[in-house]
Amino acid sequence: MVRLGIAGTGIIVQEVLPLVSQWGYEPVAVCGTPATEDQTKELADKYTNGVYYNTYADMLKDANVECIYVAVPNFLHYSFVRDALAAGKNVICEKPLTSNLREAQELEKAAKEANLFLYEAITTVYLPTFKKTKELLDQIGTIKLVSCNFSNYSRRYDAFRAGTVLPAFDPKKSGGALMDIGLYNLAWLIGLFGEPKSVRYEANIERDIDTSGVMTLDYGTFKAVSVAAKDCSAPWRYVIQGTEGYLLMDTPANFCMDIKIHRNDGSEEKFELNPESRLECEFRVFAKQMAENNLKSCYEALAESVLVSKVQTAARKDAGIVFPADEA
Repeated sequence: MVRLGIAGTGIIVQEVLPLVSQWGYEPVAVCGTPATEDQTKELADKYTNGVYYNTYADMLKDANVECIYVAVPNFLHYSFVRDALAAGKNVICEKPLTSNLREAQELEKAAKEANLFLYEAITTVYLPTFKKTKELLDQIGTIKLVSCNFSNYSRRYDAFRAGTVLPAFDPKKSGGALMDIGLYNLAWLIGLFGEPKSVRYEANIERDIDTSGVMTLDYGTFKAVSVAAKDCSAPWRYVIQGTEGYLLMDTPANFCMDIKIHRNDGSEEKFELNPESRLECEFRVFAKQMAENNLKSCYEALAESVLVSKVQTAARKDAGIVFPADEA
């Protein structure tokens, strides 16, 4: 069992903690802040035998913690991961790994130099239906067009419109549509097709942050379009069009619940392969690789996360969206 220390007390932590012990982990500590002490203590009493910390530095000193799960706002990911690696801890970091490419490369280098595991928790690429999609690509001929739409109206946008800027829409905290749901689209595209030749991002920008936008990726022999919106909604739709048919997914890329292949001869097949929790597959993979000391597979996945950060950073800069981390 991987002895896990949890940094953060938000929604994703509350989703992970009741289940993670089934996937190869022993939660041994949770860390919040003095302002969230009541919530931190409540989680600790329920899941970590009452062990909790109000400062991250104190949890990093806990010798019983061998891996840190980083689930704090985006702009803190880099420093939290950096400090955990420096303390000799393996790390699972919620997406996005960092605010930009430079930070991602620095963390990749630090993990390799210390022979430590570093994972980005990006559900998409670990899901069985995603892997099935990859297998089905050969059956639809030559790829011509790919389109993704992950649009989901955010309740935080109501607050944003009313003048309250929460981290999800705060440029100072590396927020925005591209850094959130747009990242799932990008991980899906790069996981299937690799690095594009070029990327453009046309965004709807309010108060220096993208609330929605359209990203175009040029793969040379085919083109891809990614729509991500937090200020409006639409049906989720992912389509890969080829000369011999198409693949269709109507759930967002962080779930990848099913994939349908439609061939030009009119035949169709549908595959639904995922477990009940979208988080299970990634956490099981991380635990297995750590148990087997399989750094090679870890670093292969990390290289893909860095590549996603590279494309994401280029797209964001194309739209003129600047984070404080870019100027560090």
